[in-house]
Amino acid sequence: MRSGQKLWQRAKNIIPGGNMLLSKRAEMFLPEQWPAYYSKAKGCKIWDLDGKEYIDMCIMGIGTNTLGYSHEEVDAAVTATVASGNMSTLNAAEEVYLAEKLIEIHPWADMARFARSGGEANAIAIRIARAASNKDKVAICGYHGWHDWYLAANLGDDNHLAGHLLPGLDPKGVPQNLKGSVFPFNYNDYDELENLVNTHDIGVIKMEVMRNQGPQNDFLYKVRELATRRGIVLIFDECTSGFRQTFGGIHKMFGVEPDIAMFGKALGNGYAVTAIIGRREVMEAAQSTFISSTFWTERIGSTAALKTLEIMEREKSWEKITETGTEVTKRWKLLADKHGLSITTSGLPAIASFGFTGPNSLAYKTLITQEMLSRGYLASNLLFSSTAHTPEIIDGYFEALESVFSLIKECEEGRDISTLLKGPVCHAGFKRLN
Repeated sequence: MRSGQKLWQRAKNIIPGGNMLLSKRAEMFLPEQWPAYYSKAKGCKIWDLDGKEYIDMCIMGIGTNTLGYSHEEVDAAVTATVASGNMSTLNAAEEVYLAEKLIEIHPWADMARFARSGGEANAIAIRIARAASNKDKVAICGYHGWHDWYLAANLGDDNHLAGHLLPGLDPKGVPQNLKGSVFPFNYNDYDELENLVNTHDIGVIKMEVMRNQGPQNDFLYKVRELATRRGIVLIFDECTSGFRQTFGGIHKMFGVEPDIAMFGKALGNGYAVTAIIGRREVMEAAQSTFISSTFWTERIGSTAALKTLEIMEREKSWEKITETGTEVTKRWKLLADKHGLSITTSGLPAIASFGFTGPNSLAYKTLITQEMLSRGYLASNLLFSSTAHTPEIIDGYFEALESVFSLIKECEEGRDISTLLKGPVCHAGFKRLN
């Protein structure tokens, strides 16, 4: 057993779940074999605790590093901040500069607040929107974090979030009196949303602009019109989609403007910073409630975001990662066709994924991770593209993947998949309605 797995076994005894993020648990990739921990990361390469080098053709920090790991300019800006002091009794000027930049990128917005995680940003946005609307009930579509307000959708019915988060999630610890405060709806199902609004006193609509599919039949326009007509605060959760297909929120592609939008993940290129921007008449409601936290005032996050936005704008990073993801998706399909395999693809181009149909889909996913790991790749069936994923790296990845698809073809023709796997099948990942 390598050092990473040894440490992971220790971790599970002293840290509930083993770590802080479900999506990074070793069991989500390759139980008993996944390296689990890193000693160094640069570009799209990662070194494990034993110094073994891998190319990350997988989640890239869960989508945090669109410019690649340890980007020299971003790190230099952060290092300068550390040298001059990250925290003090006075405020960091960088948060003002960052607010101005995000408002410049999104002219419909007038004000901004900052946090350090996506879950926090979601909770802040909900608090502000509820305060602005003077209503408690929320309609949601998509994944919006771990806080009580969101998991309340499963109180009394553990299947409400089955397509948004995890099937059968038991919301233990979430107060029962929150039941009936949050109502999920399916993406592109306007009639379902309209029925929720007509049936319940909805004050807030929160949704991901798009994820696995694009809007159909003017869906986003209809949602915006409904929210405006009924006096509902519309929130676009762009923590994942922001800065991947446009310079800013992906809503800019569709010409539909929300009342509040949130950004995270890619905003700081690996450094913790999230943003909530919105219209003045809505955001001012933050003053009528209490939203405050010490470490939202530290300086590294805002510094990293400012430098990240500067580099993104200069290099048009969203165009590069969209091109890379589109190319990877095309080549997945071609490779599957070559071997006579049936796959489905989904996601934004820069968050591309594929899957096999049939009862062995998770076993095949596990086999891909196992075999690609032995070839020097961290790989699954999902890729968060970065500017560090050069054509040469993509070519090498597909050369390695070719033989794995060949093995899967053999399994489809009768070979027992269990004879190829060296450990348990990976756990199921997130499932979303959008």
